[in-house]
Amino acid sequence: MPGPTTTRPGTHQVVTWGASADRQGEGPTDRSYRMVVRTSVGGAHARIRLTNAFGDHPVTFDSVYAGQRKEGAELVRGSNRPLTFGGARSVTVAPGVAVTSDPLSGRLAAQSDLVVSFHVADSAGPTTGHGMAMQTSYATAGDHAAEEGAASWTDRTSSWYYLDAVSVETPAGTGAVVTLGDSITDGWQSSTDKNRRWPDYLSRRLQSASGTGVKGIANEGISGNKVLADGAGQSALNRLQRDVLSQPGVRTVFLFEGINDIKAHTGVTVDDLIAGYREIVDRAHAAGKCVVGATVMPYKGWSEWDAEGEAVRRGVNDFIRDSGEFDAVTDFDKVVRSPYDQERMLPVFDGGDHVHPNDKGMQAMADSVDLAALRCDDAG
Repeated sequence: MPGPTTTRPGTHQVVTWGASADRQGEGPTDRSYRMVVRTSVGGAHARIRLTNAFGDHPVTFDSVYAGQRKEGAELVRGSNRPLTFGGARSVTVAPGVAVTSDPLSGRLAAQSDLVVSFHVADSAGPTTGHGMAMQTSYATAGDHAAEEGAASWTDRTSSWYYLDAVSVETPAGTGAVVTLGDSITDGWQSSTDKNRRWPDYLSRRLQSASGTGVKGIANEGISGNKVLADGAGQSALNRLQRDVLSQPGVRTVFLFEGINDIKAHTGVTVDDLIAGYREIVDRAHAAGKCVVGATVMPYKGWSEWDAEGEAVRRGVNDFIRDSGEFDAVTDFDKVVRSPYDQERMLPVFDGGDHVHPNDKGMQAMADSVDLAALRCDDAG
């Protein structure tokens, strides 16, 4: 049975997991998906959000379940329970729309693998999902969402489909941070299925830290994403409301984007990027959130690097560090750059392509974040 339809006094809903939606390929009808996601903050009465943001036809989900993972596609026995939407076991989602489930009774643990399984009974045209999950999930023909065993789930996928957020009920003093970024935030070059993206390392720090009410993290990175232009996903400006500001319980926006605008050789200037950053800050502040800005990391050695782009990167970083427009600043550039060539990443942190850090680099980034700054007590 679903839990209460409203939060209890002294509590509110906080995002515990998120992934940015984008347009994916055409999806088959009569398909089940078993999506594996890692929670950040724990809480009661979990809700999931299913999205058809980039579809051009309605999508019907006629069987939706949530359970605890044992291993692979297998669930802990007795943990897989049905979810409802407005009391109904089936929901049809119009193009461009997202729906949030009724709350599920019981508690969802922090730093645990939640498995959301659903059957798509009626689908046509493009699907909505997150292409580069760095996490193995599963799919199969027919409706197997209620099954706890792994036998039917023969197809593996490295993407998340339709599911773009999970939230839990927490004390009102608990909040979340959303990391808005590109492939570095998305986790490329970190170890698949190990939760070693830099927001994952940061999440583990937050769970064990005392003195901060910021416990939730939603990773809203998209590989190839830009601040100013659509392409690999909608631009940070165009997806800010859906991927960031619409998430429940968010206190802080952690903005770490710009490298793809710079290295694309489209003529983007320092002033162009500053204008984009300022718009994000202004919109976040208007929504009652604060913004932590992170400097753009070095990329010399990548095929698109040139002196002109490097000059833009340095100019942008000067603005991020010194303008005072952000509520706080994290200097990722300083953390990962080589002391011998500040245009390059330190080799021990380099995932191999001179843009994306390896697991050690991801951890060093997360360790450099001032947890107190994420509280943003004096946000505008």
